[in-house]
Amino acid sequence: MPSVVGLLEQREVAARRRVDELREEADRIQAELAVAEREWNEWAIARSRVGEVLGPGNESGQGPVQCGAGAASRAEEQAGRTPSAPEAAKARSQVPVWREGLAWSALSVDYQRILQVAGDRVRLGQGPLTCQEMAAQFGMDVVPARVEALRSKAKRLVARGWLAEPAPGRFTLAAGVGGPGGGS
Repeated sequence: MPSVVGLLEQREVAARRRVDELREEADRIQAELAVAEREWNEWAIARSRVGEVLGPGNESGQGPVQCGAGAASRAEEQAGRTPSAPEAAKARSQVPVWREGLAWSALSVDYQRILQVAGDRVRLGQGPLTCQEMAAQFGMDVVPARVEALRSKAKRLVARGWLAEPAPGRFTLAAGVGGPGGGS
């Protein structure tokens, strides 16, 4: 008959092997995640650059490319904004500040979907919605990672004036923000 200590040692060794296997798998997944995030960031930058080139600011015949940080600062000043971040950070800022007449098409599809769900709730008289409800509406798994990603986007929309947060964690269209066509 095996000893109790021997049985405990066997189970400890098996548990340690399992931990080592999971650590190796986690390291592999972290490496894949880093590559995927880098690729995603490159696509986001590419889309942003194309948006800059095709944007209404380039119809004046200036050429699509202006070099240097000074050119970016001048463009922001002409648009009535003050330069607040380096050019590298600008690629992540995909949510313009809401103003009268600005169409939802100025936003990426993800942000448009959030506004659409919030607008539907307003039209149906259902009031503000939570990020868990958004995730369910989008057919996502209602897990913390997805919910927090949606919360981050919703908070960005609140900060830019597209959404309002009447109660913590509950979002609705901001006053004056109309349907997808823009305006009020």
